This record gives sequence, C-alpha cells and structure tokens, in this order.
Amino acid sequence: MIGAMRTLHATPDKDAIALLAPFERLGLEHITLVSTQAQACAAFDSLTKAPAWGFDTESKPTFKVGELSDGPHILQLATPEQAWVFQLHDLDCRAVAAQLLAMPGIVKAGFGLGDDRKRIIHKLGVVPVGILELNTVFRERGYRKDMGVKGAVAVLFNQRFIKSKKAATSNWANAYLTESQLVYAANDAYAAIRVYVALGLVDSATTTV
Repeated sequence: MIGAMRTLHATPDKDAIALLAPFERLGLEHITLVSTQAQACAAFDSLTKAPAWGFDTESKPTFKVGELSDGPHILQLATPEQAWVFQLHDLDCRAVAAQLLAMPGIVKAGFGLGDDRKRIIHKLGVVPVGILELNTVFRERGYRKDMGVKGAVAVLFNQRFIKSKKAATSNWANAYLTESQLVYAANDAYAAIRVYVALGLVDSATTTV
C-alpha cells in the first residue's frame, strides 16, 4: 500500500443544512457602497491594511440564448469586520478595483472563482493575483465535492447561510442597488473571509492562481 488512504468527508445536503440555525450576516451598518473616486480611495486605504479579503463578483443575468454578459458589474471585498461593494460602471471605481485585485501579498479568498477570474481579466484588464479557491482547500482536506459557501458555513459553523434567489437574479448593472442587493453581495464576500479564518489560513500565503 502506497501512502495512507485519504479520509473522505461528506458534504452536507440541502435537507441537513435547512435544519441549522441561520448564519449571522453582516448588516448594512458594516457594508459600504463604493460608487465614487473618493469612496474607492477610502476603501483602498482600509482594505490594504488587511492580510486577506473575502472576494466575489456579481454580473447582470443573461436570459437569451447566445447573449454574452459584459460583467462583472460589481466587485465585493470583505474583511471579518466590514464589506465593500464596488460598482464597476464608474471608471474611477473600476481603476481602484483593478489595482486592488492585482495587488500581491494579499489573499483574495472565495468560492467558484474560475468564471470571476476570466471576467475580471476581460473587464478590468488585469490578472488578479493571490486568488484562493476555497473549494480546493476543502478537497485537499478530504471533502468529496465542491462545498460552496453554504456547505462550508454548515461544516465550520454549524449554521445555515441564506441566499436570496430574487437578489441573485436581480439586475446588478443598475446604477441604484437596493438594500437587499447590498446585503446579498456583501455577505458572499464576508462569508468567504469568515471561512478562510476558520480554516486557519490567516497566516498562509498559499494561493491557487
């Protein structure tokens, strides 16, 4: 026998997750909308003090066959205390967002980031640096399939991460984002950084890209 067999862990199913208490989401008082150059610069100053961020993007849904998305339309970055939602239709915000994502030495952790990475390269013209796919970390630790944010929160916190389907399929290209959109977007990034910390990766510089 060559080496030891890796222990495989089951990913929690929807029924099991539905029985758990809800994950305490980040409230609006800890979510900052970034839609001007001044707001982007302030966000830059705060974010660059942290060693790692939760990371995600949202794009306006496409419903027609063959319709191509020009997203991402927003970028979410979060620390364990605060989240920032960048609107990328503003050129100044887009420039700061690109600078943040290309910054070395800071981990950007999230789930299902393959498509996000491709869209960022196309939209922002930069290759994001320090991207950590959290699903890969769970696979390395013996989980048999992608966890996703819901599975990860269930395993690590024994809680249920709530995602609004209505918010998920809303128009992220709108100049005005609703409170429900802000809460949805910010908490995807917030949950990712909470998972990153809970996995004990705070002092790790390991990245997948």
